[in-house]
Amino acid sequence: MRFISDGLFLGAIVMAISSTAAAGAEAFPPVSDRAPISTPHFPDALHATVWRNWHLVPPHRLAKVLNATVEQVTGLATSMGLPRDPQVPPEMIDRGYLTIIRCNWHLLPYEQLEQLLGVTSSQLAFTLREDDGLYIKLGSMKPKCEPVRYVEPSSEARRRAALIKQRVQQHFNQSAGRPWEPRFAFVSALSQADGTVKQPQAPSKSAGSEGPRFVYSYFALFGDPLIHPDLDPYPAGLLQRLRQQGVNGVWLHVVLRQLAPGGPTFPEWGDGHPQRLANLRALVDRARQFGIDVYLYMNEPRAMPSPFFRDRPEMAGVTEDDYTALCTSNPRVRTWLSDSLAHVFREVPGLGGIFTITASENFTSCASHGHREDCPRCKHRSNTEIIAEVNSAMAEGVHRSAPDAKVIVWDWGWQPWVRSGDPKPAKPIDPEAPGDAPDIVNRLPRSVWMMAVSEWSLPIERGGVKSRVGEYSISAVGPGPRATRLWQLAKQQGLKTVAKVQLNNTWELSSVPYLPVMDLVAEHCSRLAQAEIDGMMLSWSLGGYPSPNLELAQRFSQRPAPDPQAALQATAEQNFGPQAALHVRQAWTKFSRALAEFPFHIQVVYRGPQQLGPANLLYAVPTGYAAGVVVAPYDDLTQWSGPYPSDVLAAQFQKVAEGWADGLADLRAAQPLVPENLQRAAVADLGVAEAAQIHFASAANQARFILARDKLRSAKDNDQRQRLREELISLLDKEIELARRLYDLAVVDSRLGYEASNHYYYVPHDLMEKVINCEHLREQYAAGS
Repeated sequence: MRFISDGLFLGAIVMAISSTAAAGAEAFPPVSDRAPISTPHFPDALHATVWRNWHLVPPHRLAKVLNATVEQVTGLATSMGLPRDPQVPPEMIDRGYLTIIRCNWHLLPYEQLEQLLGVTSSQLAFTLREDDGLYIKLGSMKPKCEPVRYVEPSSEARRRAALIKQRVQQHFNQSAGRPWEPRFAFVSALSQADGTVKQPQAPSKSAGSEGPRFVYSYFALFGDPLIHPDLDPYPAGLLQRLRQQGVNGVWLHVVLRQLAPGGPTFPEWGDGHPQRLANLRALVDRARQFGIDVYLYMNEPRAMPSPFFRDRPEMAGVTEDDYTALCTSNPRVRTWLSDSLAHVFREVPGLGGIFTITASENFTSCASHGHREDCPRCKHRSNTEIIAEVNSAMAEGVHRSAPDAKVIVWDWGWQPWVRSGDPKPAKPIDPEAPGDAPDIVNRLPRSVWMMAVSEWSLPIERGGVKSRVGEYSISAVGPGPRATRLWQLAKQQGLKTVAKVQLNNTWELSSVPYLPVMDLVAEHCSRLAQAEIDGMMLSWSLGGYPSPNLELAQRFSQRPAPDPQAALQATAEQNFGPQAALHVRQAWTKFSRALAEFPFHIQVVYRGPQQLGPANLLYAVPTGYAAGVVVAPYDDLTQWSGPYPSDVLAAQFQKVAEGWADGLADLRAAQPLVPENLQRAAVADLGVAEAAQIHFASAANQARFILARDKLRSAKDNDQRQRLREELISLLDKEIELARRLYDLAVVDSRLGYEASNHYYYVPHDLMEKVINCEHLREQYAAGS
């Protein structure tokens, strides 16, 4: 989703909204009666608002929101130790708007959020709903925030601001003179073609002769990437680097009704499609110069607001909240699906293909979320029949215009408990059972490729807790039984196979561009080579950085595949030089062993605090807020823990952090041995690895803090209370140190804390706030509170 930046993105947002506008203006999610989480480490909400936005929006805009002058907000900022002239990247509104919304979610009401971002209420509401489920990520609740307006600080507020300034100077004075890399500096760095990066030896016009190895852009916006070429998701420099590391495909998130005219069936659709197709053609042509194909992500047909069907009742399927599925049992809907894709592939020659999700993510067909029995037409059909029919309709359209384009069918969301339309049984069946897959695969055209998440359903045991992998994981090495069975079924039907993997990072930790767990990557790639898989999808929205991990994976695309140890050695020597390779290899092994202790579970990776790391605040009193998804863990230890006892969760994160720290010693020992031409990259690699260790250590600290805090609240014995206060102070000191360390790393590396679909989890002054937060709590516990 793009916001207005001096009017630049208004057209994009209007077009996006108009394609769902049959229901009228977008409405905000309701405001709850719950009070926002307080910020007692600041004098008041006004000071908190100035602090959190000082490096995110220009002072003149912040002043307008607060009904203040620039001089007044600058006075508040400098009174807390912030610089008079903040470094506000011009890209922050365009590329970092999710960060701005999240930082102000518990401070400002909707109306002031609109002002801060420079958007209308419809635009903000659309973003909350459509930008990768932002409202759900934030906990599906908007606190009741009172407007924040400037008032002259009281003497007590000035005293407390001066104390904050003192603490800033105490902890960060030594960092004040260091060069600060602007946020999003990596975009320009990766966009420029680099003469030191070798071109492919024989770049082809298309990657069609190779098995697909495709990845998402490290910095593409997830909403509508084709409406404005000035926010190019795949500039030449990025394509060049990706191709050098064996990538031959890239993918885009698109909405089909924005790419093609709706025809007589849906005449209101297609606004802006000529512009989007022109930009897509330009991207395809540019990518093919590097031997890279472009793939489109198809999660179709998207449900529409229920009023859309007033004049189309025969197309209305299952209803979910305020949206209704376009029923694909209606032939006109399937015809639109096929014709639209045929139009796109006819108008964009050389487009590489599509991959599909048909039983998850956005609400699409009546079978997509498992409620087809509520549709008068689909209730007489099976889920498998509907899902196969949707995939077949898309394949027909693609191949009508581009017979050689790839249609990759993904089993994401296919349920093992659904068998040819039978209702869900009282007890789940064996998760390794093929469920939907045989019937769907048997119904698919033989021209499609079959993709599965490699590591899904792998049995694991961490900290004595047994479970199965049900999300992307690097710590668990695939392929697992579910993917293996699906690929066998596909091969029996003559379909080619694709493994969906994450080789750079996962939601285990997405705040760094890659995790240097190279032994795990090599083992996974080696096993896939042995399984003779035909292609690989190398990332979801996270994990697209051109990294040594992708370089290592490229080595296993050769036939015969290399010995894993030989591939690891070659990658170490290529990136660090022969003399440093031994230390680097030892570090990689220790990192890999450490990550294998990660307390993996879907609830941990989505609800846990590891993405924010030391930027996640601590609270003396439980907030009562349930953890959101990825970006808003709050202090909800119960949700963080999933099936793990909370003390076991903390212990497992501690195991990861300690094992990782052992690896850091080896990586540091390698630095003096690195050749001069590789030293800059080696130092950056060390910074990434150090940041990862800090995140894991902080997750352990936070879990232990909450356990001790809650014990203190119920403890009656004075000796026990004193021991708990001492434990809490020790944990706060550890968090202060981690926040300071991560601050020093983040100010010189704009990649840290960033992920494409969530923007910045934190920026450097969020880590400064954590120190202020911890000092405030420390003072309370030291005083006997």
